Amino acid sequence: MVKTTPFYPRLAPLSETMQWKHWAGYAAAQNYQFSTLTEYFAIRSGVAVFDTSPLFKYRIKGPDAEHFLAGGLARDIRTCQPGQAQYTIWCDDAGYMLEDGVVLRLSEDEFLLTAAEPNLRYFANLIGRRQVEITDVSREYGILAVQGPHSRTVLAQLTKTAVDLPYFHLTKTKIAQKPVILSRTGYTGDLGFEIWIKTEDALTVWDTLMAAGADYNITPMGLWALKMARLEAGLLLLDVDFSSSRYAWIAEQRETPLELGFDWMFRKLAGDERPFIGRQAIENEIKNKTSRWKTVGLMLDWQAYDQTFEELGLIPPKDTMPLEEAHSLYDADRSYLGYATSLMYSSLLKRHIGIGKLPPHFSKLGSKAYLELMVVHRPQYVLANVVRMPFYDPPHKRQ
Repeated sequence: MVKTTPFYPRLAPLSETMQWKHWAGYAAAQNYQFSTLTEYFAIRSGVAVFDTSPLFKYRIKGPDAEHFLAGGLARDIRTCQPGQAQYTIWCDDAGYMLEDGVVLRLSEDEFLLTAAEPNLRYFANLIGRRQVEITDVSREYGILAVQGPHSRTVLAQLTKTAVDLPYFHLTKTKIAQKPVILSRTGYTGDLGFEIWIKTEDALTVWDTLMAAGADYNITPMGLWALKMARLEAGLLLLDVDFSSSRYAWIAEQRETPLELGFDWMFRKLAGDERPFIGRQAIENEIKNKTSRWKTVGLMLDWQAYDQTFEELGLIPPKDTMPLEEAHSLYDADRSYLGYATSLMYSSLLKRHIGIGKLPPHFSKLGSKAYLELMVVHRPQYVLANVVRMPFYDPPHKRQ
C-alpha cells in the first residue's frame, strides 16, 4: 500500500491535476496546478513549499558519532560544527559514488542524515566497536522545504531565528508552539529553508505556515517544479545524473566523485590523514588523472536549435519539463564523446540548458559538442557549449 506523508491531508485537496507518483513508497505530487510554471515561478519570485518527507532520515548519535561519520562519509564531517549542515557523499571501496545527502549536526555527538535510498543497513554494518547508535527516524518527522526570495520574510513571522540564520546553518526553534528544526538548506538553488517537524505536529505547523504566507501567495510545488529549479542550480539527481554503484553491473554504470564534479570536497585531502571508505581510490585518481569524464554544464546554441526545426517546417519546441534521459554528444566529425543526462528549456534564462558528461580534455569552458536530438524520427545535431554551473545562482541565496 502506498504511504502518505504527514502533510497529505492538506496537500491532497490542493491537487487539481491528481498527478501523483511513488517516491520511496510514498505518494508524491508531480504538480498541483495545471500550470507547472506557476509553481516554478513561486520558487524564483515568491515563496513555494515542497513536501520532502519521503526522504529517508537517520539519527546518528553517540560518543563516537563524529569519528564514525568521518570514516563513512567522503566529505570531512569534522569541518561541520554543531548548528551547521553539510552536503555530503559516501562511496564504496573502489571510490565510486554510492549516494549523496545532507547531514545536520545538532550537537557534538548527534547528527541527522537524509538519503534518497534506504541506507540503514549499510551504515549499521560499519559501526563495529564504535559507541554510536543509528536510528531510522523517517516516520518521526515530516519535512517542508520553504523556498524562494520571500521565504525568510514568511518564516520570520513565525520564528525570529529565521532572520539571521546563515547559509547551511540550523537551529532548534518553535513554530506555533511546536518544536522544530529549521535549516537554511534546499534543492532549488534559491534562498530557502527546510523545517523538520514531528509527525504529530505536522498539520498544525502547516496551517500556521500557510496563514503566514497568504499575503505572499505561498504556493505548494510538486516534483516537476523542483526538478526545473534543481537543473538551473546545477544540482545532480540520483538515478538521472548518476547511479549508485550499489546497483551497477559494470564500470560504465559507476561514477566517481571527481567525475561528478565533487573534487572541491577533496582540496585539503593532502593535509587530512582521515581514513574514509574509498580514499585510496580517490587519491589514485587525483594523482594519476584517471577520471574518464567530467560533469559539465551545457547551453545549446539557440540559433542552431531553432534552425534545426525551422528547416523541417516545425516550430522550435521550448518544453520547460526536464528531459531526464540520455542524449549522445559528438564532436564536429560525429565521433562519440559522451552524453547529456538532463536537458530543459529554462523559462528564466530563455535558453536550453543541460548537464553532460564529456572527456576531461573536452570539458573546458567554451568547448563545443553536438547534442543528438531525434526530430521526426531522425537524428539531428545541435551545437552545445560547455558553460559554468550553476546556470542560475542568485546572490540572495547565500546572503
